[in-house]
Amino acid sequence: MKVAFHTLGCKVNQYETQAIREAFLQDGFSEVTDSDYADVYIINTCTVTHLADRKSRQYIRKAKKINPGSMVVVTGCYAQIEPGEVQAIPGVDFVCGTNEKGRILEYVRIQLEKPDKVLVSHHLSREELVDYEELGAVTSMESRTRAFVKIQEGCDRFCSYCIIPYARGPIRSRSPKGVMEEIQQLLGQDYREIILTGINTALYGRERDFQEKYGEEFPVTAGGSETRLLGLIKMMENLPGDFRIRLSSLEPNVVKWEELEELLSLRRLCHHFHFSLQSGSNRILKAMNRRYTREYYLSMVRKIRENYPHFGITTDVIVGFPGEEESDFMETLSIMDEVNFLKVHIFPYSLRKGTEAETMQNHISTEIKKERMVALQLAAEKSQDRFFKQNIGNMVRVLIEEKNEKGVYTGFSDEYIRVFLEEEVPLNQFVRVELTEPWGEGMKGRLISCL
Repeated sequence: MKVAFHTLGCKVNQYETQAIREAFLQDGFSEVTDSDYADVYIINTCTVTHLADRKSRQYIRKAKKINPGSMVVVTGCYAQIEPGEVQAIPGVDFVCGTNEKGRILEYVRIQLEKPDKVLVSHHLSREELVDYEELGAVTSMESRTRAFVKIQEGCDRFCSYCIIPYARGPIRSRSPKGVMEEIQQLLGQDYREIILTGINTALYGRERDFQEKYGEEFPVTAGGSETRLLGLIKMMENLPGDFRIRLSSLEPNVVKWEELEELLSLRRLCHHFHFSLQSGSNRILKAMNRRYTREYYLSMVRKIRENYPHFGITTDVIVGFPGEEESDFMETLSIMDEVNFLKVHIFPYSLRKGTEAETMQNHISTEIKKERMVALQLAAEKSQDRFFKQNIGNMVRVLIEEKNEKGVYTGFSDEYIRVFLEEEVPLNQFVRVELTEPWGEGMKGRLISCL
């Protein structure tokens, strides 16, 4: 039988789709693209915005048009938050919440054996999302050089604009044993970069029963729960092989300086953090329930750059949060000048039903959001350009990923700079490069040596 997968949203969703894909392929299914005729369509949805919900609904209808007799499975965050709404979409055969993804193959097999399809929903409430769902070790990725490994599920921060704590539930950490086994399999297949990801990666090990569940697998540290992410990375550091570790993100409202200082000292950890800002205004940060101030964020950035001046910092910013005045927006713009971000991901605030921000006053017009996004994008580009120019002449380690159609080799440095090389170099190998000039979304480099 033929199966097709369609994934919306974040890297965690992409990782989870890959785990589901491997289960189906091992069971004898053959994969086709999400535009092809398939017997089963599995749609892993996102619900960060109403636009994400709409895209999910559009693809559900598209799948049924391709093959009216197909089985359509809808899972992911939209299916978790609005199971009734998803069930009401014509063509949906069954719905799986966020903690039921590991059983989708089992459910599909049961459904296929039924002569008459009956709409089924497998959905746990947020209160029932208490255990980390182990999907099994993912053994391959689309990239042949860089692999994502999910270590954590859920969030307890409840930022006022965010629906994800309701969609993903409370914090659940993956067992250290499960993490290490998957990493070892990936390293055995010659992956050279391991990217640790989760719904809020920095919350790894912060749940109350972590030690009770995994104490025998995990070294006891004097710092308690705040050092468990650090402890996991230290375990990874001891694995053999030529590879590096990257964190997908860090939240300034979670990580303290002492932990960050130790992270910076680890030899395998890349000199790059995705350090989410969201706003440069203390008033808006408070309304967002971000639990840190502008001053704290900047102090952390300065300390990072004091240790390593060329450290790559990427971030997210929301434009047009309810009540954001021009003075608040100007404070966000000013941070672009101070930090010199490598990359800024800009999002217009999108009202999300069920969040605290939905009921706030003074929502910003679409026109003002568009104007501010244009201004912020220009400031972000200047910030990136300054960062690139500061790196001219810097020696970096680059993992070569591909050779493009023009014969140029590309890959990312430890700092997450995309580097372009005209010299011939081996793929999936580390090389030493001197950065020579900004070039598009990255920098040109001169090969110094293969490592």
